Amino acid sequence: MTHDTVRDYQKSMKIALFITIVFFLVEIAGGLLSGSLALISDAGHMFSDVLSLILSLGAMTLALQLPTKERTYGYHRGEIFAAFINSLLLIGVSAGILWEAYQRAVNPAPIQGGLMFLVACIGLIANLGVVFLLHGSHNLNVRSAFLHVVGDTISSVAVIVAAAWIAFTGQVIADPVLSGIIAILIVISAVRILRETIAILLQFTPQSVDFDAVIADMTTVKGVDGVHHVHLWSLCSDINVLDAHVFSCERDVNKIEQMKREIKDRLKKYRILHSTLEFECDECKDCDLVEYIRQQPG
Repeated sequence: MTHDTVRDYQKSMKIALFITIVFFLVEIAGGLLSGSLALISDAGHMFSDVLSLILSLGAMTLALQLPTKERTYGYHRGEIFAAFINSLLLIGVSAGILWEAYQRAVNPAPIQGGLMFLVACIGLIANLGVVFLLHGSHNLNVRSAFLHVVGDTISSVAVIVAAAWIAFTGQVIADPVLSGIIAILIVISAVRILRETIAILLQFTPQSVDFDAVIADMTTVKGVDGVHHVHLWSLCSDINVLDAHVFSCERDVNKIEQMKREIKDRLKKYRILHSTLEFECDECKDCDLVEYIRQQPG
């Protein structure tokens, strides 16, 4: 993600944060006045959205900092850490919602369906505005914040339906049941983000990149006789990194530089924006770590 794009999303996220804080306060008041757990649960999710947006904004600001001698990659990993914390926060909020929903199911409480309906409609409008501001980014940090708000949007629609049902039938059990469904949906989204962030922190090959296709693109460059010791991982959600040995019998330094440029140009379509290519005229015989482990007895 370029600095200009980051700044564009920073502006959008600041607006989204303001909208979310305002509606969080509205929803808390509406939930307390109407007695609706679904609204209060959704407000808890909104509070996690507030924290998510604050974390995301902080991480994006750090990502703009230039690398230093002590931090040669800068703060790009900050966005992954923020997404990791956000996903854990979502799971924690969901656990609290499920517990409270159980308590409400066992001991039903009266609910003002009309007020609940009105607040949920306002919430839906606010969430749709935030979704519009944050949609379309490939940045994992922005996506985690976006998923928070998508979850809230689904919640708002569901709360509207439940409020109408309660207003017409008086069956307040719809409130805790809905709260439980909302919590489960939140957990599903959070676990997906959590898995992606853990994969990046453990430096797994990016799921969006076909490892074999990368090797094929590198080895079909004219003059390249082989590629080995390939390590591919993600620095953050927008920057992949590759380290590889390139075997070539070419002796002309200018042609080697030309091969290197062509390889790096081909790698860009995989969002590999940083690559270290070690050219060797005699293919090294030492095995890499993976091959070493495979050769060990037992």
